[in-house]
Amino acid sequence: MTDLQSLFSLKGQVALVTGASSGLGVEFAKAMGAAGADVAIMARRKERLDQLAAEIEAMGVRCLPVGGDVSAADQREAAFAAVQSGLGPVSILVNNAGIAPAGRAEKQTPEQWESALRVNLSAVFYMSQLAARGMIERGGGGRIINISSAAGYAANSVFNTVGYTASKGGVELLTKQLAIEWAKHGITVNSIAPGWFKTEMNTDPKLGDIQDRFRTKMEALTPMGRLGQDGELMGAVVFLASPAASYVTGSCVRVDGGWLSW
Repeated sequence: MTDLQSLFSLKGQVALVTGASSGLGVEFAKAMGAAGADVAIMARRKERLDQLAAEIEAMGVRCLPVGGDVSAADQREAAFAAVQSGLGPVSILVNNAGIAPAGRAEKQTPEQWESALRVNLSAVFYMSQLAARGMIERGGGGRIINISSAAGYAANSVFNTVGYTASKGGVELLTKQLAIEWAKHGITVNSIAPGWFKTEMNTDPKLGDIQDRFRTKMEALTPMGRLGQDGELMGAVVFLASPAASYVTGSCVRVDGGWLSW
């Protein structure tokens, strides 16, 4: 490999990507495989992982589909055990799984609020904790990448998602805290804050697309005037997982078309 290829190569690494059954998780998993890592893909809907696994294996790496709910302790532990057995110890963790209960704040139910915090924030910590324990025991460091959101820095002016916004703000400070605690072990902890990308969270299932009234607002409030496109998050996640980011920790890469620059 050339020096540049070495800087961004993930060959010999094992990456675990959560929430990989749809949306951005698919892109993150493919990016890990394209950069040479063996990839474990985790989601509650395991049946949706098989096709993705085949696509990643076609890149010449191994891919292991793992069913599991990141908000359940026993399933988190079982997932790490399965990856250890099937691919080897996790050296890269991409915490992507998330939910966004919608509705006006005054009408949010306790379950909606708690579920957003449980999946989007608590599970990120517990998954990171499991990954870090192994990394510390083995030595040699590792990479943890938390998928936050532009809504982790500014209120959501398009959808009413109070639990999502609060939890993503928490992810940003959690990232910084873990970064300073685990830096001495060679573990970097960073985040990616996507702006507006088409996902299951913002797509109307009846239309199979984002409603025009929402898309218009998203585009108008984004300096680049458009939504993010397929592939535009791959560079950020590969960079943070690669040797090129060895001195980057506690940071956030915003991939938002300028949304947070107003």
